[in-house]
Order: sequence, then C-alpha cells, then structure tokens
Amino acid sequence: MPPSIITLTTDFGASDPYVGEMKGVILGINPEARLVDLTHGVQPQQVLHGSFLLATSFRYFPPGAIHLAVVDPGVGSSRRALAVQAGGHYFVAPDNGLLSHVLWELGVRGRSRGQVPSLTGLKGRVRAVALTEPRFWLHPVSSTFHGRDIFAPVAAHLSKGTRLEELGQEVSSLFLYAAPRPRRRRDGTLDGRVVHVDRFGNLVTNVREEDLPEGALAVTVAGRTIRGLSRWYSDVGEGKGPSLLAVMGSAGYLEVSARNASAAAALGVGRGEAVSV
Repeated sequence: MPPSIITLTTDFGASDPYVGEMKGVILGINPEARLVDLTHGVQPQQVLHGSFLLATSFRYFPPGAIHLAVVDPGVGSSRRALAVQAGGHYFVAPDNGLLSHVLWELGVRGRSRGQVPSLTGLKGRVRAVALTEPRFWLHPVSSTFHGRDIFAPVAAHLSKGTRLEELGQEVSSLFLYAAPRPRRRRDGTLDGRVVHVDRFGNLVTNVREEDLPEGALAVTVAGRTIRGLSRWYSDVGEGKGPSLLAVMGSAGYLEVSARNASAAAALGVGRGEAVSV
C-alpha cells in the first residue's frame, strides 16, 4: 500500500488560511490521506528552526510517511523544489537547507553556509529529485505560494503511490547548512546555543547528551549558572522565585527550564542565546 500519512511543518501560524488551503489541495487529490500538523509555529523565515523541529519529530512516524515542510523565504526565486527519500521517509521541501538536520543524522554534511554536498557514496540511503514535472502541480502556479501550488500536490501524489522518479529530474547534491554543533574549548567547556524555545519557555540547546563534559556540570546562560543536571522538570527545590534547572529533554538535547515558570521569560532570552556547559 502507498503511504498515506502526510505531516505538515510550516511557519504559517494559525491566523491565516494558508495551512487550510494546502490541506484542501491534498485532500482534493487524495481524500484518503491522513494529515498530521507537526507544527506551524516555526519562527517566520527561520529555516534552521524548522529544520530542527522536523528532525526531532519525523522518526516517530511509521516508515513511508511523507513530511511536507514549507519554510520558504526564497519562494518564487531560482531555489529548487525537492522530493527526497531518506531514512525510510519522504520529504517534500524547498532546497534551502530546511532538510539539513534530517540529513546530518544520515551522514550528509555541509561545511558552511551555501555548502552543496554530493549524495554520491551514500549507497542509496538518500535519493532526491527536483520537482520539474508540472503535471503534478496545481495550476495556475502562484509565484508566492509554492506550498499550496507545488509542494502540497506533490505530497498528495506521493501518497497515492507516484514514484519519486516520476516527479522530476534526479539531483546529486543538496543545499545544506553546516551543523550548528557546540564548540569545545581546550579546557573541555562547551559553547552552545539555544535553538528552540517551546511553549512552556524551556530553552532547548544544541548540546546533546553525548556532548556533555565529564564530571560535575555547570550550565551558564544569560549570566546565571545552574549546577548539576536534574532528572525531570520538577526536580528542584521550591524557593521564592522561579528555580532554574538543566535537564535532558525528550529530543535528547540539553534544556534550561524553570520550575512551574518560563525560563525564557525569567532570563529574558530566546533563540540564539549563548549557553556554556
């Protein structure tokens, strides 16, 4: 059976009809498609933010799921539109680095902004085509909404069993960003960044558990130092004000949190803030 699960990841928010229009196009082509809103809360035009959220979530869907991702500040420009088969899943997205985090986990690396790594030598683990077949698009095609007119119909056709190679010409390289891994100093200290702030105000960093230095930990952000690693969000004393803690989050990344409060609000920081461990 062809895959029928289609997830949607965008920076469109919920106040405009853009997401609904994409769903309407998909259901018009495949009424049996099962649509899952992964998130529409990616910060506007922040490609790496969307890339991170997609990569930490797609693995929880069954093999063959189709992940439609649109964070596309270059819509209408010469940037390519892609369909990619990787890690047992399909991804439909612009070729602007939005799939960077997903592909890093599969061994594809970009060294700097604008790096275009080759897919050769990956033994078929990653296949990609440029979406060059207009018969799989909605017409007319708007120059400002390829999410509705190109990406959504392509995802719908994939869900009906259309083969990847039918959608366009195979490509041998992709645009990727360099992996924003923490930098390790000579004394072993890690310099990381906040890459996501969730609805609860937890500051999710780019520091993985395997990155953590040996010995007792001290996490410093916005001039505040947290000593030790907590086991869960309530694993900290009460106190009069918000009690900060460091914890390994469900996605496998170090988080800075506040008991029953927002760490982002308590510290006055957001995405991009420096964190040392």
